[in-house]
Amino acid sequence: MTICAETSSRITNLECSVCGAPYSAFKLQRLSICHGMPLIARYDLQDPLSKASIHSVEGSMWRYRELLPLLDDENRVSLGEGFTPIITLQNLANRYNLRSLLLKDEGKNPTGSFKARGLSMAISKAKELGVQGCIIPTAGNAGVAMAAYCAKAGMRAVVAMPRHTPKAFREECYWYGAEVHLIDGLINDCAAWVRETNTDNHLLDVSTLKEPYRIEGKKTMGYEIAEQLGWQLPDVLLYPAGGGTGLIGIWKAFREMQALGWLSADVKLPRMVAVQAENCQPLVETFLGRQANSQQYNGRPTIANGLAVPRPIGEPLMLDVLRESQGTAVSISEDEMLEGMRELGKQEGLFVAPEGAAVWMAARQLLASGWISADEQILLLNTGSGQKYLENVEGRFDQ
Repeated sequence: MTICAETSSRITNLECSVCGAPYSAFKLQRLSICHGMPLIARYDLQDPLSKASIHSVEGSMWRYRELLPLLDDENRVSLGEGFTPIITLQNLANRYNLRSLLLKDEGKNPTGSFKARGLSMAISKAKELGVQGCIIPTAGNAGVAMAAYCAKAGMRAVVAMPRHTPKAFREECYWYGAEVHLIDGLINDCAAWVRETNTDNHLLDVSTLKEPYRIEGKKTMGYEIAEQLGWQLPDVLLYPAGGGTGLIGIWKAFREMQALGWLSADVKLPRMVAVQAENCQPLVETFLGRQANSQQYNGRPTIANGLAVPRPIGEPLMLDVLRESQGTAVSISEDEMLEGMRELGKQEGLFVAPEGAAVWMAARQLLASGWISADEQILLLNTGSGQKYLENVEGRFDQ
């Protein structure tokens, strides 16, 4: 096992998410060669590692550095991402007679969304591996985050986003010095443009799960949830799943903590709920057995830009999480998202992204059906600030 003195990273290797074939964690990797599918980072979890190893003075995701893949702190590209607050939604809990309703607010991250976690890690590893520039197809927030972290690292950044993406996302990318290309269609059309443009791989494609390390940044949400809740976990965790990196990463963190003994044997893992938009619900369709997989699925635009991912490469991994956790997948309409934004704003003083509103409305739906009980602890993931979505929701407050 290779350990770097600067970070004591416990990473050992990467493995194919389909067959488990090993790949080196110490050279540049993309998808697995054997199956063309995501690679997953693995760590030495057998040697004892105390919770006391957490760098508690580090108020960011890097407090868990032993369980992250960066080998040398000199290559860390950070803007202070992570360790976002968990907020008690007492007003809504009272209104709906709920025992415990919590929200982890990822809108507090640099660049205003949870994408900061994954892109900080991906760009840090890209720097460590000698990459000079990165390219990404994006629905909005991931492109903004990549542009910011590439700027910090001194790398070239090329962003492809749908032409209908709100202006706020485009403008922020410009301010970070990125090259922005507007593409007709959804993120899958942007991905096709990236493939055609980057055929020689002169830029590292940091698309969702097409390199191994965005998931490692996103998994820190899982470590934080456990630490912030006193090494307990909620009964139900609702997550807005577009590409699904965070859903997969959080579950990976829970499994790693079990292996490390950081979660006691009596701590039950939460039922995971993947929330999608009715306009683009490929995972829901597959989960419910209405299609074999999402490879031919065609979605429509949605006010929740991050949920407009019609053919996620991580679908098999997301399905694994839902099955292992005895979870479910649900979809939310555009009007319901607007209702959720209004309710969270008026009742809790939170201006969340439509994706965050979707998870609250999904909780309401599952409470009404009895799938969630009012006496369970419910945790919502709000993935970003509502500020960037004003163009999407302008003039729709009273609808």
